[in-house]
Amino acid sequence: MAPLEPEDSAGRAGEGRRAGEGQEERTRLAWRRTTLAFALTLVLAGRGVVMADSGALAGGLAVAGAALVWAGFLVLTQRRIVSLARSGDRSVGPGTVLLAAGSVIALAVLAGVWLVTASG
Repeated sequence: MAPLEPEDSAGRAGEGRRAGEGQEERTRLAWRRTTLAFALTLVLAGRGVVMADSGALAGGLAVAGAALVWAGFLVLTQRRIVSLARSGDRSVGPGTVLLAAGSVIALAVLAGVWLVTASG
């Protein structure tokens, strides 16, 4: 039997829930938050391209590339959420981790390309 959740900082008990019962929900929400943060980064990059005076073509291509990376990340996120809902499997496969990390690295590289061409 799993132990009850410890009291929080206000001294309230875990309301009778077992530790780990909400783990799938927290993981699903974490994937959603990450996707939203990724989308916000993309929107801010697009805003930067629109506001920039120089490097509009390279910036536009960088934002278009970032949008493709975000779409791939969105598909990856949805697959992970569906996997959690179907099987409740908490483990993340190495392919998922590599693709998620690759998406973040690709976004950083595209941002760097845009910064170099915009300042250039």
